Amino acid sequence: MHDRLAEGLSAIIADPARLLTAPAVLGRLSHDFYWYSPVLRPKLASKNGDIAVLPLDVDEIVAVLRFAGKNDVPVTVRGAGTGNYGQCVPLEGGIVLDLSLMDKLEEITSDGVAVCQPGLRLGMLETEARKQGWELRMYPSTLVKASVGGFLAGGSGGIGSVMHGGLRDFDTVRAFEVVTMEEEPRVVLHKGAAVHEILHAWGTNGVLTRIWFALAKAEQWTQFSAVFETYEQAFTFTESIATDAKWTKRLATVFEWPIPSFFTPIKKVVRDGKSMALIMIAAAQLAALTAGAKASGGEVTFSGPYEGPRTQPLLSDYTWNHTTLWAMKADAAYTYLQCGFSPTECREQFRLLRERFGDEILFHIEFIKNGEGVVIPGAIPVVRFTTEERLNEMIAFCRSIGVFVANPHVNYLEDGGRFRPDNLQLMAKQKYDPRGLLNPGKMISFQKQAVAP
Repeated sequence: MHDRLAEGLSAIIADPARLLTAPAVLGRLSHDFYWYSPVLRPKLASKNGDIAVLPLDVDEIVAVLRFAGKNDVPVTVRGAGTGNYGQCVPLEGGIVLDLSLMDKLEEITSDGVAVCQPGLRLGMLETEARKQGWELRMYPSTLVKASVGGFLAGGSGGIGSVMHGGLRDFDTVRAFEVVTMEEEPRVVLHKGAAVHEILHAWGTNGVLTRIWFALAKAEQWTQFSAVFETYEQAFTFTESIATDAKWTKRLATVFEWPIPSFFTPIKKVVRDGKSMALIMIAAAQLAALTAGAKASGGEVTFSGPYEGPRTQPLLSDYTWNHTTLWAMKADAAYTYLQCGFSPTECREQFRLLRERFGDEILFHIEFIKNGEGVVIPGAIPVVRFTTEERLNEMIAFCRSIGVFVANPHVNYLEDGGRFRPDNLQLMAKQKYDPRGLLNPGKMISFQKQAVAP
């Protein structure tokens, strides 16, 4: 298979350095951070593509997809591989389409829209945008490594979502061009509401090639940490900052003990036995935030400027799903869930979960603004894994008490992401990839169209 594909693709990609078949390289390019899940780990570890292709432009992508379609070869698109659901793991082999060389920032418009290729690293975009008075509206904790295209295809939000919502909200993704997997591939422009056909669909229904991504006016940010005797104190204080519009914030995170104990590189800002809040606040509001934390029973343990992705220490390296990574480094039995709590009933939901599962679940809250403009306690709780059955029991119980769960222990879009109930993504799959060759197996509601005899 490797030789056959390499021979056919060499007519499209003349440079052999951009056609990769070495087993070690294929193993790296066929995997992401799915190993955060002890359920996905054994299921996906052996899955590999047959060849990796690194295109330089849209014409090459169109030619590769045309070749794949004619030869019935699956194609799995890869960004930087920082996802956690196995989004870019090729379940049926075939071509891994690595877009890392398509990494140009074309321009930042006068009204703050970045026009770029999908392989552009988010950290590079943040750095360049800040030079021009702009910044990312939101970004994952993998800021330095993650790509714009991978974020749009597999992400949902991150640092900044407490102010600007998620990727699906508030016209953050203005438009993009997508190559289809039809009999004759096309480049289709999606703009406005049409982006939701493709957004967060894991590359199952089109290949992103050019993106219009809205930015925010750059702010002078200060990083801030405070510790509290109890989780309730830490949560209440951080909630008051996250939900009050008078505060200009980019991050509002709460950890119950012992999660802060896992953060060994910043152990100087941790206090034994105490819950912690990490906040990124407008520098002009630091004094008021400090006074508020002290009045709420907190001890301020750190404050310092954010000066871009290379800031040290970068406190966002301990938030969002990086929190899970630090927990797993401390104890390999830990994994995680992705949840959304009720803004009004969250304390009762916390109580019910603690009553049912004890310290099997540790609360880690990321405040986010939803599409209706309400700030809610999103969450990536750290969970002690014992069995898949126990994990599923926890997920079912969360849902029974009104806690939303995007299950990070499955490898398909419908339960692992936020599949649209209007079936828009499924209809786009049927339209743009009727043979089911793009990232097959990741949209389980899709059925290949019958081929006429």
